[in-house]
Amino acid sequence: QVQLVESGGGLVQAGGSLRLSCAASSTINVMGWYRQAPGKRRELVATITIGGSTNYADSVKGRFTISRDNAKNTVYLQMNSLTPEDTSVYYCNAKIAFSSPTDYWGKGTLVTVSS
Repeated sequence: QVQLVESGGGLVQAGGSLRLSCAASSTINVMGWYRQAPGKRRELVATITIGGSTNYADSVKGRFTISRDNAKNTVYLQMNSLTPEDTSVYYCNAKIAFSSPTDYWGKGTLVTVSS
């Protein structure tokens, strides 16, 4: 069992930046961020492997950057040029492999972007 604890959400004006952090209780290969807006399905934001390979949703490419500190078992999401459409609850995710049927989730952190 892997526990994930997110931090860094909050209220920001459009065009601003926020940095999310997620600390895992142990080392795990794939970590990432998903988000879910009210009335919408949860969607992938970005993933990163322990080797540093990254993947981004088209909607955040060029604005968001995912990174990780393997020594701290922590993944980060730097979000720049935020828009109201980025308003969501952001969830940290971890899994042993992309093909693994087991997902670990954090409780989520709310990001609100005002216009």
